[in-house]
Amino acid sequence: MNIDTVLFDFGGVIAEEGFKQGLTVIAKETGLDERTFIQTASDTIYATGYILGKAPEGAFWNTLRQKTGVRRNDASLRTEIFTRFILRDWMLDLVKKLKANNIKVGILSDQTDMLDKLDKKYDFFKLFDYIFNSYHMGKGKRDPNLFDEIVKVLKTEPDRVLFIDDDIGNVDRAKQKGWKGIHYVDRDSFQKDIEEILPLEA
Repeated sequence: MNIDTVLFDFGGVIAEEGFKQGLTVIAKETGLDERTFIQTASDTIYATGYILGKAPEGAFWNTLRQKTGVRRNDASLRTEIFTRFILRDWMLDLVKKLKANNIKVGILSDQTDMLDKLDKKYDFFKLFDYIFNSYHMGKGKRDPNLFDEIVKVLKTEPDRVLFIDDDIGNVDRAKQKGWKGIHYVDRDSFQKDIEEILPLEA
C-alpha cells in the first residue's frame, strides 16, 4: 500500500449532496427544468465568485434570481440546501478507520462558507487532518493547478494521494495530476473500489 493521504469531497461523499437536492426542490416549485437549473446554479456560484470567497452570498442568489426567475429570499433558499447536507455516519467511520491505520485524511470541497456553518452544527472538522475549501483557498477543483498546490501542502507525492468525489470531472483532473481517484456513485460500488485500492486492517 503506497497511499498515505485520502481526501474526500464533502457534498455527495462525506454527506448527502445537499446543494443539488435543495436546488432540485427549488426548481420543481418554480416550474424549472431541474438539470438546467442545477447547471445554471453551479455555473453562477463560480461566475459570481461566491464559491471562491470573492463575493458575498447575496451576489450569488441575486444573480440566480435574475437568470431563472426564482423568487424566494436568501435565507429561505439557503435553508433548502443547508438542511439537506446530512452526514453519512458510515463514511465518518471509514475516516476514523483510515486514521487508525496511520493514513492522513482530509476534505477537498468546492464549498462556500456553508461548510464552516455545517461544522458548527455537526462538529466534524476535528476528524480530519486537512480541510481544503475553495471558499478559503480562492481556487476550486475546476482549476487543475489546485491539485498541484495541495500536494505541496501535503508534502507527499501525487500517486500517494487518493481522492474520492462524486463528480467524475474532478476525479479525472486529479488523476491527470498523478493522483489515485475513485468516482463515488453509490455505497456498494465505493466500498468495493476502496477495498481494492486500499485494503485496511480492522
